Amino acid sequence: MTEKLDIDHLRQWIGRSQEATDIVTAQLVKGLRATLFQEVGEPKTGDAAPFTVHWCLAQPVFPMSMLGPDGHPTRGGFLPPVPLPRRMWAGGEIEFFQPLRVGDESTRTSRIADVQVKTGSTGTLCFVQVEHSISSPRGVAIRERQDIVYREMTSSAPAAAKAPPPPPKAQHRETHVSDPVLLFRYSALTFNGHRIHYDRDYVTKVEGYPGLIFHGPLQAAFIIEMAAKLRGGKAPKKFTYRGLQPLFEGTEFSINANETETGMELWTANAEGQPTMKGTAVW
Repeated sequence: MTEKLDIDHLRQWIGRSQEATDIVTAQLVKGLRATLFQEVGEPKTGDAAPFTVHWCLAQPVFPMSMLGPDGHPTRGGFLPPVPLPRRMWAGGEIEFFQPLRVGDESTRTSRIADVQVKTGSTGTLCFVQVEHSISSPRGVAIRERQDIVYREMTSSAPAAAKAPPPPPKAQHRETHVSDPVLLFRYSALTFNGHRIHYDRDYVTKVEGYPGLIFHGPLQAAFIIEMAAKLRGGKAPKKFTYRGLQPLFEGTEFSINANETETGMELWTANAEGQPTMKGTAVW
């Protein structure tokens, strides 16, 4: 049984901050390029890294004894100890100022900006908003807001789903397969121990999903790279995104984009063409 959620206690984490540093290495850039289906090459000092390389840098490291049953660190520390078992990256917003480059020492300053509790169709939801500023020796490279959602572990059968709307049409589209090796590689690059991305027995028998779950940040990374590619390699000034539904292993998925008057609307979609994450990019 989940312990009682004390929002007043959790909101005491608002304003807490931490700082971490890491080096953008050529090996990391090669691994991320390969995972994003880019040309791997031989990156040299000063070469620009993929735009979301900061999600691979200075990730928290905990001993095995401090990990919970889902592979995440046990509750507490920098993030508030939300007593809900399911944790997902729901979305966020990123501002790009300049690329991180091979050889850069990167510093990330993080702050808990807000904690809120809401009620949804799956029960109680707790949203934790985290703000990050990532800098290089040349100054601020990225500012970011991450929205993390915690929710209950539902055991009842889901209600019958409504017929999905027709899949949206895209002016630009790429397709790939959400291979388990792809998911494992991204977990390794981001030092992400969350079992839903690589432990099929856990994700199906404990959390009740039909298969391994595609990382939200990896979907966002694909969307951002497509947006930049369509604009001659230039990252958007601002990118806002949110998850819509899980994307699972073993199926074809697509990365899609439509031009708009102000920028681009982008999304990832499952094999049926239904969007799983949506994003808006402006330059």
